[in-house]
Amino acid sequence: MVTAPDERLTRLHTALLDRLDAPARSWLTESLDGARADGRRPAAPEGPTAPLPTWELRFAAAGRHCTRREPPHTADPEAAEAARVLLLHAARADARTVTRLYGHGTAAERRAVLGALPYLTLDAQARPLVEDALRTHDTRLVAAAVGPYAARHLDQHAWRHAVLKCLFTDVPVAAVAELARRAAGDAELSRMLRAYARERSAAGRPVPDDLHRVLDLTRASPPGSPP
Repeated sequence: MVTAPDERLTRLHTALLDRLDAPARSWLTESLDGARADGRRPAAPEGPTAPLPTWELRFAAAGRHCTRREPPHTADPEAAEAARVLLLHAARADARTVTRLYGHGTAAERRAVLGALPYLTLDAQARPLVEDALRTHDTRLVAAAVGPYAARHLDQHAWRHAVLKCLFTDVPVAAVAELARRAAGDAELSRMLRAYARERSAAGRPVPDDLHRVLDLTRASPPGSPP
């Protein structure tokens, strides 16, 4: 059963509160309240002298404030990423905002932007961010880029190359959202996978198990085909 986006966010929030220490939980609650308030206001014009909304400053500062519940209460990068996802959703970040945060952000901030895309109402406007991440060699960015947003908004040609990118960079294909649905009956993806397998074998390199897994998926009937 597919979990609804709101339910996934609720679970993410609950799990995050459980792993943070008391000061970090207070910081998160205050930050999310502020982001919701900012998200209800009309968008301010951008410019070199325009002040950033408070929630965006907190987005950047999440790595310092998200500290573990268990001693010695050290910084928790995974918790910071989750907090950033929640902030983006609470603020109802638009395409202009996520593009700016991604473009100016650290790798951790970029992963959070990519992770938040399925929860934002952006249609295909943020597709360039996914495409940019897939051009990098940062495996964590690649893994973040092939989530539910990519499954909805990458065309089949771009999506095939995203799957190949995972195989090239040893990103587990389990990270690819809706893999079985989109791979089913895809003869071109099958051809690409076989060609890559031949190249690996000719070079004396092992063929990844994940390649065989995806190849098996391509043999299934596509959704909606007659039985």
